Amino acid sequence: MYRGTMPPPMASTPRFARLDALRAGWMLWMAAFHFCFDLAHFRLLDANFYTDALWTTQRTAILSGFLFWAGLGQGLALQAGQPAARFWRRWAQIAAAAALVSAGSALMFPRSWISFGVLHAFALMLPLARWGAARLHTAALLALALACALAPAWLQHPLFDSRWTNWLGLVTRKPITEDYVPLLPWLAPLLLGLAAARSAGLRHWLQGSAPLGLVRLGQWPLSFYLLHQPVLIGVVLAFIHATRAAGP
Repeated sequence: MYRGTMPPPMASTPRFARLDALRAGWMLWMAAFHFCFDLAHFRLLDANFYTDALWTTQRTAILSGFLFWAGLGQGLALQAGQPAARFWRRWAQIAAAAALVSAGSALMFPRSWISFGVLHAFALMLPLARWGAARLHTAALLALALACALAPAWLQHPLFDSRWTNWLGLVTRKPITEDYVPLLPWLAPLLLGLAAARSAGLRHWLQGSAPLGLVRLGQWPLSFYLLHQPVLIGVVLAFIHATRAAGP
């Protein structure tokens, strides 16, 4: 594949139970993180999610994991001969969801709405991975991942500070937004996942068994991502309403 050839298309792409389970674990971690964020937003929890290392480190780990799993999944799909049409159907869902997130965040956070968050990043990175990075030799792929990780510290410029250009990641200051996942440095973990998919030992391990509940949950990451926050916010608002109604 990374030598310029592609496997023949298959009728369906096989699933890897342990990859689905790992993804589900990250989804549950993300939901717990966002629940705490919602509590802090409604002043039910004293926490600063923008500067406190307890929360910023978790965000980095959660996001890095999702991008790594995405790169790993894309690499496995390519090796299995996933048809381009299936990829583009999934891509269209992600792109539409990204637009929905931008619109919804503009209503809830008009001063810090999401112009380039995690779904926007996926919509940009996945085609780059499939039709670009996936054709590189593993050494070049790893070198590119390292360059992506280091580039923001080397090449930042005020030109990239606007909403029209900050998606690249070479900003001199973090934009005011509720979610910001620029191409650089966040393409790096996705590229590492793409490289990891070439390990025969890892592929064999991922085909092993895993808890069915996690496997099933891990097969619906986009739906979970779109629905979990409205549900969590609804729970928090219901709790606030019930507390006020029960008060003196």
